[in-house]
Amino acid sequence: MIPSAARDLPGRVLRPLQQFLQTETAGAVLLLVATAAALAWINLPGGARYEDFWGAHLRLDLNVASIDESLRHWINDGLMTLFFFVVGLEIKRELVEGELAGARRAALPAIAALGGMAAPAAIYASINAGRTGAAGWGIPMATDIAFAVGVFALFGARAPGALKVFLLALAIVDDIGAIIVIAVFYSGGIAPGWLAAAAGLLALVALLPRFGVREAVAYIAIGLATWFATYQSGVHATVAGVALALLVPVRPPGDLADVARRAEELAHLPDDAPEEPSRERVVEAIDEIRELAGEHEPPLDRIERRLHPWTSYLIVPLFALANAGVPLGADALTDAARSAVAWGVALGLVLGKPLGILLCSWGAVRLRIAALPDGVGWAELAGAALIAGIGFTVSLFITGLAFGEDARAADAKIAILLASALMGAVGMAVLWMVTRAPAERA
Repeated sequence: MIPSAARDLPGRVLRPLQQFLQTETAGAVLLLVATAAALAWINLPGGARYEDFWGAHLRLDLNVASIDESLRHWINDGLMTLFFFVVGLEIKRELVEGELAGARRAALPAIAALGGMAAPAAIYASINAGRTGAAGWGIPMATDIAFAVGVFALFGARAPGALKVFLLALAIVDDIGAIIVIAVFYSGGIAPGWLAAAAGLLALVALLPRFGVREAVAYIAIGLATWFATYQSGVHATVAGVALALLVPVRPPGDLADVARRAEELAHLPDDAPEEPSRERVVEAIDEIRELAGEHEPPLDRIERRLHPWTSYLIVPLFALANAGVPLGADALTDAARSAVAWGVALGLVLGKPLGILLCSWGAVRLRIAALPDGVGWAELAGAALIAGIGFTVSLFITGLAFGEDARAADAKIAILLASALMGAVGMAVLWMVTRAPAERA
C-alpha cells in the first residue's frame, strides 16, 4: 500500500527533531571545549593577547554606509545571525507542527517558559534597581538549548522522552522571549529609512516563491542585504535572521506520496521478469528516488539540515571562544562577589529560573489550563527546571549588548559560568535520583 503524506506526518515531525537533538548534543561538547579554551587563553601567561586578538578591528565600506567593528562584534552581530536564523527555523517548525502547534500542547511549556523568564528578570531587577547595572535584567532569562540537551543526552533512555520534548519546547519559547527582548530593549536608536528598507527586503523574500524563484543565490543575496539594512536601522542585526527564518515554508512543495509511488514502480518486477535487475539499474533507481525526494523535501528541513551543523559545530563554539574568556584570578572573583550584577545574574539563574518554571507549571496544572506530559511527575519536572537554569550562549550574548566590554560584563560572565555549572550539576543529580531505567518505568 502506498503511504500517504498524512500517514508520513509523524515521521516528518520526529526525524528533524531527532536530528536537531543529535546535533545540539554534539555541539554542546564543542561548546564546552571552546569555553575551556577561552578561559585557559585569558588566564594563562600572555592572556592579554586574548583581548588584543578579538578586539582587532575590521572595516567594511560599501560607499552608502560602512561598518567598522571589532572581530568579536563581527562574530556577535554577523555570524550569530546564522545561529538565530536556525533558532528561528526551529521556532517555526514547533509553531506549525511541533509541540507549540496547538494551544493545549503548547500551554505547559509556554507558561513554564514565561515564568522562567519573568522570575529571573524580577530578581535581577530588584537587586540592581537604581544601580549602574540595571540594564542587565535580560541576562538571566535565557536557557541554553545546547547544554540542556547535552545534559539530557547523558541520561539516554533513563529520562522520559516526553520530558526531553518538554524542555526543548520550553527552551524554544525561551528563545522567542529572548529575541523579543533583544529587538525591543537592546537595540539602538532606530533609523526609519533603513528599517523600511529591511521590511521591504523581507517582503521581497516572501514574494519570491510565488514567482517560482528557487535559486539559493537570490535568497542569499537578499538575506545579506536584509542583514545590512537591519544593522544600519538600529535594530539588532540578529533579528534579521529570525525574521528571514519565519518566512521559510514548512510544507513540501509536492505530495510525499509521489515519492513512495515512484519507488514502488521502480521496485516492482513482473512475474515473467527474466532476471534480477542489474546493480547499475538499482543505483539508477535509487538516484532517481533521491532526486524526486529532494524536490519534495520541505524547504525548512533542507535549509536547517544544511545550516544547523555549521552553527552548532563552528559558529556557537567560535562565539564562546570570543566571549567566554574572563579572568578568574583572586581579584576578579573578589570583585564579582561584591558585584550586584553578578549576584543578580547568579540568583536569577539559580533561584529564579527553576522557581519560575515550577510555580507557573503548578498553577497551569492546578487551573487545568495544561497537564503534565505523559510519564512525567513533579520530581522529573523539577530536574528539568534546574537544568533550564543553564543560561550560557544567549546570556553571554545579552551581556555584551547590555554592558559592552566593561567591568560589569566581566562580573556577569563569571556569574553565568559559575551558576550554569552549578545548575547543570544539581540538575543532573536530581534527575538521576528521580528517573528510572525504562524497564523499571514499565
